[in-house]
Amino acid sequence: MAITKDAFVASLGASIDSARRQERPYRHWFLQRCIPDDAVDPVLNLPFPAPDLGGVSGKRELHNATRKYFDVENRAMFPVCEAFCQAFQDERVTNRIAKVFGSKLAGTYLRVEYGQDTDGFWLEPHTDLGVKMFTMLLYMSKDPQHEALGTDIYTEDKKHLGCSPFAPNAAMVFVPSNITFHGFERRRIEGVRKSVIINYVTNEWRAREQLAFPDRPLPA
Repeated sequence: MAITKDAFVASLGASIDSARRQERPYRHWFLQRCIPDDAVDPVLNLPFPAPDLGGVSGKRELHNATRKYFDVENRAMFPVCEAFCQAFQDERVTNRIAKVFGSKLAGTYLRVEYGQDTDGFWLEPHTDLGVKMFTMLLYMSKDPQHEALGTDIYTEDKKHLGCSPFAPNAAMVFVPSNITFHGFERRRIEGVRKSVIINYVTNEWRAREQLAFPDRPLPA
């Protein structure tokens, strides 16, 4: 059976409504069962090669040439990418995101990155502040050895506080601000740590080829 936009909308709505809010060190939320259960494997099995880090890490942009997105091309090629993006573009989802999380999404564009992290990967603490108006880190890996591979959370002075739970089809959400420091401490990664990174970005985003709908901003 085809995985439809409406199935994604229903799952996202239920997940957002049951989100667990945390206030320290900044407001963020943990979500479960974000996308339809029968969409998890199709997302995990997308035939994108994991990038070769070449011994370099710390920022995702260091590997821009090999990053993968649910962009126009991949939406057309993979039905699960199309349904995924259509749901995040749907006002039933965007209105709920604005209401529950307080994101200001008018005029923004959807950007969805398919993250595949291998051993040697790490990310320095950063906030996402700037052109990103919303961040959702959707964890996908089913490997039990990935349970300790959640996003690391830091205080305003970049002191490590802990990490988010990592479970398949669970997520961490926050609205970027000048204190939303997060990253990934270097630790052993067995296999490939897979996640989907969902952002809504302003019109100032330069890499238009990364956007799901480069000509369709959300309504003002």
